[in-house]
Amino acid sequence: MSRHRKITKSEVVLLGLTAAFLCALAALSAQDRAAREPGAAVETEIQVPPEEVAPEFRPVNLNTAGLEELDSLPGIGESLARRILAYREANGPFESVEEIMEVSGIGEAKLAELEDWVTVDNESNGGETADENSGG
Repeated sequence: MSRHRKITKSEVVLLGLTAAFLCALAALSAQDRAAREPGAAVETEIQVPPEEVAPEFRPVNLNTAGLEELDSLPGIGESLARRILAYREANGPFESVEEIMEVSGIGEAKLAELEDWVTVDNESNGGETADENSGG
């Protein structure tokens, strides 16, 4: 005995509506894919100035920086910062950023890591010149 049940009118209507909905959904999806360009960037409505996203960066001056400033540099811990200060006290101000390689524990790799983060400005020497000029 086969048990076949006759489909009611309401079931046919529901199947028809479901099929129509799925076809409409597939058409919208295809249209959306066609409109999308590969590699296209999404633009935001709000333009944020770069200064608000990344504040102005000032490199650390090796000749005036204290322990805390040197310790904040990438790859420089407190002990290495102390060695930099000791070298500066013993040898005077750094003449170039590359001179920091004379400090024990800083080699070419560490210098490459620090190059964008440090500078050498001899502001202390400039201050003496200004005093001499103002007195004369």
